[in-house]
Amino acid sequence: MQNADARDADLPALTRTLIGRLRQGDNQAGALLDTLYRTRLLRFCQGYLGDREEAQDVVQEVFCRVLTSAAIPESFRAWVYQITRNRCLDLLRVRKRHGASEELPLDAELAAKLTGNLTRMVRQEQQKHLVRALQSLPMPQQEVIRLRYIEGLARAEIARVLEVPESVVKSRIFEGLEVLRRKASHLEGSS
Repeated sequence: MQNADARDADLPALTRTLIGRLRQGDNQAGALLDTLYRTRLLRFCQGYLGDREEAQDVVQEVFCRVLTSAAIPESFRAWVYQITRNRCLDLLRVRKRHGASEELPLDAELAAKLTGNLTRMVRQEQQKHLVRALQSLPMPQQEVIRLRYIEGLARAEIARVLEVPESVVKSRIFEGLEVLRRKASHLEGSS
C-alpha cells in the first residue's frame, strides 16, 4: 500500500506536467492522463449513477473541463473529484425531479475477482450485506466512506471535494464506520 501512496503523492506534479504537454499537442500525455484518472473517475461516477454510459459521459465532460480550464489547482485530485461529484449530483437531481431514486446503486465493479462457486457465493452474499449497510447510511457518510476507502483520498482532499471542514470529514467517517461495525456484528450474531 505504501507504493500506491507514494505514487499518489507524485500524481499532482505529474498531472500538471501531462496537462501542459497535452495542451501543447502531445497525444501521449493525453493517453497517460487518461490512464491515470479515467478508471478511478468512472468507478466513482458509477457509485453515484449506477449507469456506465452516464458515468462515461460525466468523465468525458470532466476531462473537457480540465483541458479548457485556465488554471490547474495544486490540489488537482481533490479538484477533479469535486467537479466529478458535482456533475453526478446534478444528474441525480434531474433524476429526482423525474421521480427516480436518490440512493447510491450497487457498484458491481467493486466485486473482487472470485474463484470457486461456493467461495463466490459466500463473498457475494457478504458484499451484498456490506453494500446494503453502506447504502443505509446517510448520503454524507456514504460519500466520505467511498472517497476515503474506495477512492483512497486523504481526509484533507475529501474536505476540499465536499467543501466541508476536515473535522466534519473525520466525524462522518467515524460515525459511518461505527454504524457499519454495529451492522456487521449484528449480522455475525444472527448467523
